Order: sequence, then C-alpha cells, then structure tokens
Amino acid sequence: MGKIDIENLNLYYGEFHALRGVSLSAPERGITALIGPSGCGKSSLLKTVNRLNDLSEGCRVEGRVLLDGEDVYGGGMDIYTLRRRVGMVFQKPNPFPMSIYDNVAFGPRSHGVRARSVLDGIVEESLRRAVIWDEVKDRLAGSALRLSGGQQQRLCIARALAVRPETLLMDEPTSALDPISTAKIEELASELKKAYTIIIVTHNMQQAARVSDRTAFFLLGEVVELGDTSRIFTAPRDKRTEDYITGRFG
Repeated sequence: MGKIDIENLNLYYGEFHALRGVSLSAPERGITALIGPSGCGKSSLLKTVNRLNDLSEGCRVEGRVLLDGEDVYGGGMDIYTLRRRVGMVFQKPNPFPMSIYDNVAFGPRSHGVRARSVLDGIVEESLRRAVIWDEVKDRLAGSALRLSGGQQQRLCIARALAVRPETLLMDEPTSALDPISTAKIEELASELKKAYTIIIVTHNMQQAARVSDRTAFFLLGEVVELGDTSRIFTAPRDKRTEDYITGRFG
C-alpha cells in the first residue's frame, strides 16, 4: 500500500468519460510522474486526488482514492482536512496579490495560527524548504508579484508547505519557467521527496526520467503502463509506451 492508492477510478464530466478504470499507487516519500499526451487525463487525476473536481459541474467519480487507507470520497474526511494534507502546485505560478510573508502565512492563519512568533517560524521554515529564503529574507514585506516567475513558483511551493501537508501534487510546475528556474524546481522536488509524497504531471520526458522514482503513462484516460522510472524509459513493456517516450507520437 502506498501513501496514495487509486483503485479502479472512473471520472465523468457529464457524458465525457475522462478517466477509465485507473489504478495506481504513489509510494510514501517518493516521486511518481504522470506522463502522456495532452488531454489524456493526467491533470484530471491530480484534481480528483484532492477533490478539486468537486467544483466542476456534472463531475462524477466512481472507484476509490485512498489516503493512508482512508477513502477521500467516503464521507469520513472533510475537504478542509484533505486539502491541508494534500497540497497542490499549479502549472502557472499563482501568488496572492499580497506580501511574500502574507502569502506563506495565509494557510496557517486560515487554520487558526495567530501568534506572530509562530507565524515567523513557519514562514522562515517554509521558505527555507522551498530554497528561496536567502533570496527573499530581506524583502518579506514586499509584493510577491514582483518576484520572477521561478521565484514565484518556489514561493507557491513554500505556501503549500506552510500548512505541513503530507503529499504534494504538482501539475506541470515548470512548464512556464526558463531552464535555470526549471532546474531549481527539479532539485527542490528531489530534496522534498525525502519528507513528502509527490505526484508530478509533466510533458517533459527528460524531467520525468530525472526526478521520478515511478512513472505512469496515460493514454485516452487509461494507465497504459506503470512501473519504476528506469524500467519504463529503458525497457517499456507496451509498444504504445515505447512509441510515446521515443517521440513517435504524442
């Protein structure tokens, strides 16, 4: 059993069958990469894990999504708790239009943390974990919107870490970034996996090969192949996987 286990998951948007019988496991303290062509269900799966799809009209979920063995759709876990335990980092950096400090403190404050000394500690720890503290420590009161794109994305990671989640979902977190910023985010992900379970969606085959421990190849809403990343990229068992990773289609 992994930190997150998905069992025979079917996702519908109205009549559209977006995910078809998906089963996969994301091990604790590791990185699982989801690869595949655009529109094949990767981002939909992420949103299903922390129930962001609840906001989509006509969305229907069948099957089970287990967090530490507990079904997140079973009624025993409220969304507020789920989203504290399962953080999300989006494709484009989305800092709030407020100070760097207030961006990171936003989550803890919403959970009732008020003491300035406690917030100061959480903000510093989170920014250090996101490897951006040294770049922003002298301008915490400044606007987060003045940061570069790569800095904004690391700030968003710090904001996600501030509520002390157990799992991080990353939806193409480097697709809008330059190569230097991309490398920093990849290094950060490799460091964070020592303490967190990470599921990352990426279109970048090299990135998946560099940072992930396990890889799942999606096609038309189905998992075609799942396994150790080294095997998926060197000895795929399904010809569709081989065709995709060698650039023959997709």
